[in-house]
Amino acid sequence: MTAHETHSTPTSSATAANALEAIRYQRERGLQVLDQLLLPYQTTYEEVTTVEAGHAVIKQMKVRGAPAIAIVAALSLAVELRQKHAAGTFATAADVHAFIARSFDHLRTSRPTAVNLFRAADQLVQLSQHAAGRVDASAATVTEAYLAAAEQMLADDVADNRSIGKHGAAAVVRASAAASSPNVATVLTHCNTGSLATAGFGTALGVIRQLHADGWLAHAYCTETRPYNQGARLTAYELAHERIPSTLVCDSMVGALMHQGRVGAVVVGADRVAANGDSANKIGTYQLAVLAQHHGVPFFVAAPTTSVDLATADGTHITIEERPPAELREVRGATVLADGQLARTTDGAPQLQTVRVAADGVQVWNPSFDVTPAALIHGVITERGVVARDANGKINMHAIF
Repeated sequence: MTAHETHSTPTSSATAANALEAIRYQRERGLQVLDQLLLPYQTTYEEVTTVEAGHAVIKQMKVRGAPAIAIVAALSLAVELRQKHAAGTFATAADVHAFIARSFDHLRTSRPTAVNLFRAADQLVQLSQHAAGRVDASAATVTEAYLAAAEQMLADDVADNRSIGKHGAAAVVRASAAASSPNVATVLTHCNTGSLATAGFGTALGVIRQLHADGWLAHAYCTETRPYNQGARLTAYELAHERIPSTLVCDSMVGALMHQGRVGAVVVGADRVAANGDSANKIGTYQLAVLAQHHGVPFFVAAPTTSVDLATADGTHITIEERPPAELREVRGATVLADGQLARTTDGAPQLQTVRVAADGVQVWNPSFDVTPAALIHGVITERGVVARDANGKINMHAIF
């Protein structure tokens, strides 16, 4: 059974800071996941107590962002594993390993494009197999080995994101075409890659955060990111919360924005980076890269090495998830009254509704991602540094390892 902790969007700085936590986890208290479908109007944390509940919040996009998806999958399994071990469900170390392997087989089916989930699954299944094979192995030792490894993934993601921010900020300043100053950048980003998409700080949005903290950011632009509006609902929410100078634009305005010389660099995230640098990211990323190339604007991809898939040679081998047609036909948001205020329910929460914006019966194509060829990418920013195009215009992701 899933519990909910709900309140309206907070106004105090302390509470607002908590609202930017996509994942709350402590071993003794369990796992809570922020329902991002309700942002920015309402802040609701769901208690995730089983693998099935973890699968559901990922599949339904209550949690999204490649790093966060992997961590929620790993921790949802950790919570259920700990409960089952405490109840005496497992007789042997092999029983624990079998449960972990079965659980990840199911969790892998939640979202097919982001490689982080698959990499985490491979690593944790292998770890549990190794732990179960030890001479002194028991159900307790394998359980503890898994819990420690899953919790370490959570800690590592935050540290990696901060490193991405530092490497990315320096790279953007070097490459930025901002006219006002060689040390000031105007950056455009797409979708949401901040604290809400990771364990904390963010990847592409983490680069913008670092630029702002270092005094190098002139202005940030974020796209609304149709059809799920992650930019309008989530990125704009994070930027406004941190008082970063920013402007929201719709996806179709970017060409005009670049033509006016108002974008010095583009920084986006990635759900999977192939060995040759081809990068899968939220739908609409490819067209931004084409526009950036035409206008001479450097285009960066920011992603942890957990998003790099060396086993995938190029982008043609990346599976692209297709989402339900309703996401394109319909829009969900808060009801606005005639005076411009939000309508509220009896408990004070914003009144949300779904409206149809497309004609009945129209066919829909709704891919969730597209692939940007490495030839359009100035560099891939990771926690280990930036992989730039070589003299032949190629990106070799093997180099970062």
